Amino acid sequence: QVQLAESGGGLVQAGGSLRLSCAASGRTSTTYAMGWFRQAPGKELEFVAAISRYAYSTYYADSVLGRFTISRDNAKNTMYLQMNSLKPEDTAVYNCALTTGGLGPSLKSKFEYDYWGQGTQVTVSS
Repeated sequence: QVQLAESGGGLVQAGGSLRLSCAASGRTSTTYAMGWFRQAPGKELEFVAAISRYAYSTYYADSVLGRFTISRDNAKNTMYLQMNSLKPEDTAVYNCALTTGGLGPSLKSKFEYDYWGQGTQVTVSS
């Protein structure tokens, strides 16, 4: 079993920045690909960004490309999402997720992920 815990959410003005963290615990002796998803009120869960096991590959939704950066520190079992130039439409609950088998572009699909965090709220005011 793997447990994931997000932190770093909050309220920020449009144009501001936040950095989200996702700490993994439990069965972390093996390194797995991870991703960020978000869900705004009344909307479907959508892909934000993903990172391969050793960060050789990263993937982004078009809506965040150039503004968000995903990274990870495997020594700390932690993944990050640096969010810059935030917009009101970025307001959502952000969840991190871990996949034991997902690879490549399939990391954009929520169905590839086996473990999920509880989520952290990000609110961007205009």
